[in-house]
Amino acid sequence: MCLSYPVRSLMPRLILFNKPYGVLCQFSPEGTHTTLKDFIAIPDVYPAGRLDTDSEGLLILTDDGALQHRISDPKHKLPKTYWAQVEGVPDQAALDQLRNGLDLGDFVTRPAEARLIAEPEGLWPRVPPIRVRQHIPTSWLELTIAEGKNRQVRRMTAKVGYPTLRLIRYAIGAYTLDGLAPGVWREELIDAT
Repeated sequence: MCLSYPVRSLMPRLILFNKPYGVLCQFSPEGTHTTLKDFIAIPDVYPAGRLDTDSEGLLILTDDGALQHRISDPKHKLPKTYWAQVEGVPDQAALDQLRNGLDLGDFVTRPAEARLIAEPEGLWPRVPPIRVRQHIPTSWLELTIAEGKNRQVRRMTAKVGYPTLRLIRYAIGAYTLDGLAPGVWREELIDAT
């Protein structure tokens, strides 16, 4: 007699999630905040890194502790690409400061890749919308950093005189938001690189 039992895959799970604005990067409830539990009903997966409640975009979750550490640990220098809508239009001097590293008081950032971009195609509206000032334009920056300290991108843009109004993490390493609407997740194959 042969019995068949469901066997869980030995491959780690890797979940890509487009975190909406206002969602906490945790599964446990906290006050009236929306959490990952409201979107992802997969047991035993945890975020590899975090996004602030007021930031949007790519969040990677996994059930593999070593993989979680590799993705989130700055020692592995996994690049993270952000789209930042900022107040004003950064000049070349501001972009150069971002590219060369900034002293933020409690640490000096590593050099970043920084460039002005057009508003990303297919960008969803943010709910609630950002504040708009009638006589101050906004623009978009693409910043790629190899670290991820608390509120780092917001602090960097503010330091060079262009406060962030909206922040979206577009990519972590080779993984991107492409094809993911806000609040939607998909499972990915593990990239061995």
